[in-house]
Amino acid sequence: MASCSLFLSKPKIVSFHHKNHRMIRRPSTLISCTSSASNPSSTTNSSNNDSPLSPALSKTRRAADENIRDEARRNRPSSNNSFSAIYVPFNAGPDSPESYSLDEIVYRSRSGGLLDVQHDMEALMKYDGAYWRDLFDSRVGKTTWPYGSGVWSKKEWVLPEIDLDDIVSAFEGNSNLFWAERFGKQFLGMNDLWVKHCGISHTGSFKDLGMTVLVSQVNRLRKMKRPVVGVGCASTGDTSAALSAYCASAGIPSIVFLPANKISIAQLVQPIANGAFVLSIDTDFDGCMKLIREVTAELPIYLANSLNSLRLEGQKTAAIEILQQFDWQVPDWVIVPGGNLGNIYAFYKGFKMCYDLGLVDRMPRLVCAQATSANPLYLYYKSGWKDFKPVKANTTFASAIQIGDPVSIDRAVYALKNCNGIVEEATEEELMDAMAQADSTGMFICPHTGVALTALIKLRSSGVIGPTDRTVVVSTAHGLKFTQSKVEYHSKEIKDMSCRFANPPVQVKADFGAVMDVLKNYLGNNASK
Repeated sequence: MASCSLFLSKPKIVSFHHKNHRMIRRPSTLISCTSSASNPSSTTNSSNNDSPLSPALSKTRRAADENIRDEARRNRPSSNNSFSAIYVPFNAGPDSPESYSLDEIVYRSRSGGLLDVQHDMEALMKYDGAYWRDLFDSRVGKTTWPYGSGVWSKKEWVLPEIDLDDIVSAFEGNSNLFWAERFGKQFLGMNDLWVKHCGISHTGSFKDLGMTVLVSQVNRLRKMKRPVVGVGCASTGDTSAALSAYCASAGIPSIVFLPANKISIAQLVQPIANGAFVLSIDTDFDGCMKLIREVTAELPIYLANSLNSLRLEGQKTAAIEILQQFDWQVPDWVIVPGGNLGNIYAFYKGFKMCYDLGLVDRMPRLVCAQATSANPLYLYYKSGWKDFKPVKANTTFASAIQIGDPVSIDRAVYALKNCNGIVEEATEEELMDAMAQADSTGMFICPHTGVALTALIKLRSSGVIGPTDRTVVVSTAHGLKFTQSKVEYHSKEIKDMSCRFANPPVQVKADFGAVMDVLKNYLGNNASK
């Protein structure tokens, strides 16, 4: 935040003149603004020379032949910041003897467990919460490379050591936090319901947040001559779209394993259009995931699935962004759809870093919402966390979370246990009805958001979530990716589903009287509501 002093003494007189009006003379206000982010709080022991604040706020317009990368190079700080991050075994603690540089190509710990990106919290804590809030706020809405991105505006908390030249970004993030006023009041009796539209992004899903980080690191590794010839992923659609777009931007080959006939045409066409090498494989997501892991163990192809913890570093910035959009006030609840379960942990990690570093004074409660057709986490939760069993995922309209053996199960359980979290589920009819109800109030959401809204409806009905609780539902993808499911719903073409909120077009003869009769009937019905 900027602190401004107003100098009103000895005002400069500014004249405005028009040929048809008398001359107007008025004093101008001289405003001197100094960003409070340029210095850490005096309560810290840090020095100005170690400040991570970029020169992103330069007042001088760059030369016409200079692009924003050139400008970033010219304004590069003379001293390196002291921030760093490493891979450690997930949930290993700060004193774990096992660690890896982020420049190593490694996906699992020695024991075969997940890895996590661990930041040097001691270095970050040299700056107080007010400093970090001001720094992040000072970068919002800028075009300065790379801080115009909602992810890279938090660079010190994401990949602190990467060179600005290696970053591959489409200025993702900064997505709309939508006040769902009518849906909240009409269907839930709530006055503080919000939808975080992560699908309003470069490729139409929240996966952009993580992929900018992963592809940027791959770009760095390739420049370091590490053995990486391309990047590969298994995908139910959104991951492949994000991977192919960011790889195309950087000129890096991308390889995509897709389950045949299980994703929407809109999702399938994105990696094809972006030049990815697409393999349509006769299996489900879990089968594709098994194959890509085997392939990347044998070939110099970098694994891009959420088994790779780098993506979660980008995805966690959505949580920080929510706090930022609420002027650093903490919501009571955040509801996230869950499939492979990396995202629920990413949200937890973002909120936890803000809490640990003093930006906020509490954590929200998290809810993970699963489709009944693919609900291993829900079943595990209902068993009291006693008996986890992968399931065979059945077909669901929420295709991106049609995953029966989630890679990040341990991460999700850790996050939920540490924030008093809840897991809920949604049947196909429930999620499609919730989607239709939300759309009827001006949204245009994906089926996965319908899963999250169903969880909200159930928790609100049971009284777990109160009418005045500030609640955020995370919408993970754009509804335009799932138009076929909406067409089928409103055409009432879905077998064994009543589609009670369907709104099909009315067939009318090309006759004035017939049209008037239909309109009067429609208007009369609406007037009586």
